Amino acid sequence: MKNVLVVDDKEMMRDSVATTLRRAGFEVEIAADAQAAIDAAMRQRPGAVVTDMRMPGMTGIELIERLRSLDDDLPVILMTAFGTIETAVKAMKLGAFDYLTKPFEGDELIIAVKRAMEHRRLVRENALLRAGEAPRAGAASPRGLSRLRGESAVMQQLREQIAMVASSQGTVLITGESGVGKELVARAVHECGPRGGGPFLAVNCAALSESLLESELFGHERGAFTGAERLRKGRFELADAGSLLLDEVSEVKPQIQAKLLRVLQERSFERVGSSVTIGVDVRVIATSNRDLTAACAKGDFRQDLYFRLNVLPIRVPSLRERAEDVPALAEYFVRECAGREGRPPAVIDAGAADLLRAYRWPGNVRELQNVCERASVLSATTRTPGVITRDLLEPWLTCDAPATPSQQIEAKPGGGVTVTPGKTLDEIEREAIVQTLVRLSGHRQKTAKALGIGVRTLGLKLKKWKQQGLVMESL
Repeated sequence: MKNVLVVDDKEMMRDSVATTLRRAGFEVEIAADAQAAIDAAMRQRPGAVVTDMRMPGMTGIELIERLRSLDDDLPVILMTAFGTIETAVKAMKLGAFDYLTKPFEGDELIIAVKRAMEHRRLVRENALLRAGEAPRAGAASPRGLSRLRGESAVMQQLREQIAMVASSQGTVLITGESGVGKELVARAVHECGPRGGGPFLAVNCAALSESLLESELFGHERGAFTGAERLRKGRFELADAGSLLLDEVSEVKPQIQAKLLRVLQERSFERVGSSVTIGVDVRVIATSNRDLTAACAKGDFRQDLYFRLNVLPIRVPSLRERAEDVPALAEYFVRECAGREGRPPAVIDAGAADLLRAYRWPGNVRELQNVCERASVLSATTRTPGVITRDLLEPWLTCDAPATPSQQIEAKPGGGVTVTPGKTLDEIEREAIVQTLVRLSGHRQKTAKALGIGVRTLGLKLKKWKQQGLVMESL
């Protein structure tokens, strides 16, 4: 954000300030009056504003108030030939960053603008940290691809596709089963592209109610609703000049879908409780583990929004489609866990490796990571400390274990649930619930309905089994 907006009704002064700043390496846009400055600020999102105090129609102090309503951390530097202590104090109270009395030296102006830019950068970084994402410095690099581990043919194709997509500015839709690593792919797209030095923010659309999601995405004005005690910027504003990940976009309600469509079309929005339009420059990356074309056909998802999102599609393969990557991934997760625990990594013996390769991994990479971390910790307490054996893994890898048709029993309600004879009723119940949950992509309400039990009952059972280490944490 090295662009500066210069506002002055006198052409000579306006051009002189603009020339001085351009020579110092800044990009400059000029405006001849306050209204033109407001229009430019909404369109351009400047990093700082330098404005004259006295102008026809609207003073510099009035302009500060208007600009601060658009962007509350935009630094404004006032210029005036009528410098008084009272005026300076009033200007600073209203949010002016600095105050220059005419005539001033070019160096004074440049120093003031640089200080303003640095102040804005620090404020922005603090906001990003509070939002849960540390800003990245430096130019974009392909480091994001190194996190996508695996040398199978499908993973090599995926990395090539990410590199091509990242070089463009288009909206990206990443699809794939739950647990395949769609967020890692989204980060790689961001880091390998021209926005890699900018912010990357993520919003879990499935985890927030409609009203909370609206405020989280677009921000809100003070007093917009009960509990809105101060102005709050949304993720679109915070991600300006960077990328915004809409995780599980298929869960967004219709009203928010309409607002998302407008942002993608117009690159602008209004905060909740405000009529002021704010322009943004954000690359949107969306993910979904559901078939959005089917959701459009059912009327659950807007078709026009789907077309806007699906400009550059990326499908992330399931772990079943790249089974040859499982051993290397397992070793990586075991080493990673050992590093966190501060001890030597456990060894995966041949029997355990065979079982890992044969398993279907309904929870994909996330399930594999959970299993490896659990095995790494518990291997220290087995008869062969520090060795991950088949016996250690088998209790956790049965819910989707391969079985011949003669060994399977089809459950009539819901269809498709298989259990193995010779197991206890508790084990059969757990298998039925886990398989139904996986088949329905982790949707607990749909799972409970298919099995004829309450959502609360389902949640309590899963919580108990997780505590006992009988099911994966991602369920």
